[in-house]
Amino acid sequence: MLLSQSCPPALPPAPEAGTDDRKNQDVSFSLNPKYQDNKMISTNIEKALNAQINAEFWSAYLYLSMSCRFASDNYKGIANWFKIQHREEMDHAYMMIDYLVRRGGKVTLEPIADVPAEWDSPQEAFADTLAHEEKVTSMINALYAAAEAEHDYATRQMLNWYVAEQVEEEDSVHDILDSLKRIGTDATGLYQFDLELAKRVYTAPKAE
Repeated sequence: MLLSQSCPPALPPAPEAGTDDRKNQDVSFSLNPKYQDNKMISTNIEKALNAQINAEFWSAYLYLSMSCRFASDNYKGIANWFKIQHREEMDHAYMMIDYLVRRGGKVTLEPIADVPAEWDSPQEAFADTLAHEEKVTSMINALYAAAEAEHDYATRQMLNWYVAEQVEEEDSVHDILDSLKRIGTDATGLYQFDLELAKRVYTAPKAE
């Protein structure tokens, strides 16, 4: 199942090097006069962060859908793995929201697009997971490049955590796919694999 058709939109393009749109902000949407006074982030980066927040919530919704799908087939371990993945994606969104608020930006929560609900096998679900995480990595990289272009070092520093997190995410899913490839159609192997994923526990993230 391909996720590309329903994934959140890409981030706004990075501005040309040396440009900064903070001097030409449209303030008409804000009724709070303190909003612009306290704003320490450009409109372009603000929009990009809001797009990424939406993408993180979409990711959480996707993994919750996967968890429900495999819970219905009594794959309790796989369901547990995806449920924890869901919680982590929610944390990623909350962390970005907190950062945007601290920088005086405005959080804009857009509707979350529909997510898939059916996967024929654990292999298919984890293959989709890897494809999705690779897409998220490209979005984080684009956001990082936008911050770099605007000399927004605070946002770049915040994003360092996400860059490192994506390396771990992709590596973890690669390992799972390798295990599933070795298991193949062996029912006993899949049973043991499910028991192993049931051991995963939630750990709250510690941002730098």
